[in-house]
Amino acid sequence: MGEGGALGARGAVGAADGRGPAGPVGAAESAESADAAESAGTADSAEDVGPVDDAGPADAVVPGAPARFTELADGVFGYVQPDGGWCLNNAGLLVAGGESVLIDTVATEARARRLRALALRLAPAAPRLLVNTHFHGDHTFGNFLFPEATVVAHAHAREDVLRAGLHLTGLWPEVRWGDLRVVPPSVTYRDRMTLHIGGADGFPVELLHPGPAHTTGDTVVWLPEQRVVFTGDLVMSRVTPFCVMGSVSGSLKALETLRALGAETVVPGHGPVGGPELLDADEGYLRRLQRLATAGLATGLPPAHLAHDPGPGPYADLLDTERLLPNLHRAYAEARGAPPGAPLDIPALFHEMTEHHGGAPACYA
Repeated sequence: MGEGGALGARGAVGAADGRGPAGPVGAAESAESADAAESAGTADSAEDVGPVDDAGPADAVVPGAPARFTELADGVFGYVQPDGGWCLNNAGLLVAGGESVLIDTVATEARARRLRALALRLAPAAPRLLVNTHFHGDHTFGNFLFPEATVVAHAHAREDVLRAGLHLTGLWPEVRWGDLRVVPPSVTYRDRMTLHIGGADGFPVELLHPGPAHTTGDTVVWLPEQRVVFTGDLVMSRVTPFCVMGSVSGSLKALETLRALGAETVVPGHGPVGGPELLDADEGYLRRLQRLATAGLATGLPPAHLAHDPGPGPYADLLDTERLLPNLHRAYAEARGAPPGAPLDIPALFHEMTEHHGGAPACYA
């Protein structure tokens, strides 16, 4: 099920005509002109967006195609940022009984202000709870613009948020990150937790930790009554999976956990909303990683060789194929006996990926 399937039956907030793939950083004209059609005002620059206690303009300038909320079930909204590449993640909003819960934020101040503005069009009040599916900055940097919310995440995610700080911004200094402040989760759990939204007229929200997968502190947000699951970056849609900070085998185990839920709608961490077929696509990629690592170790070939030949192979059409190299390092480590989530030298692997790719990967945040 692509975006036209799971999303097409319900309305969208923040949608505009003329959507297309994100352009180079700084080329925000397409976003300005598209979002101007939805607002009577003129799009402000990122520096002119209002203070936190205001809704702020939903037409704040951000590069690329505009993001939007789309209703997936009664009171359940997915927030998709095209095109889903580096730092263009998805989020979610749950609304019931006069309350709301936000699932993840976004990477830059301007994007987070737009997210807040659009969320306040759908909810009667600002979210009282904010769930971070993992520690990466594209999912957590906007936390500070939701001061009313208690931030909830896995215990390892809190540790990693504090350890990483704003490191991500140094990888792409050309991005207009804004005046970011790190706000770590203040409530954590280990295995599972159930939130309740909307009182007697609301619904349960189950938080599940599947073990090391995308990172060591991932959270799955499962809505059993609506059969909707928000996976964070455990699942990607039309985007290359990325498990160098977690585990290949753990990601496969996490996919089995997700399948067992019986979700009908899957909101991935990046890319279009779909259904269970997204789990199948990611599983195929991960199993190929394991096969390549086994073959590489048997023949003495390093990961960089396999990243070049055979390369991404049948997954060459996915975004961000350069992730194959660091993913192979994780697969090699596990094939040699490293446990899921064992630390690797991530800065060194990112540097090697950049050199192999011929430059820093494109980030259109």
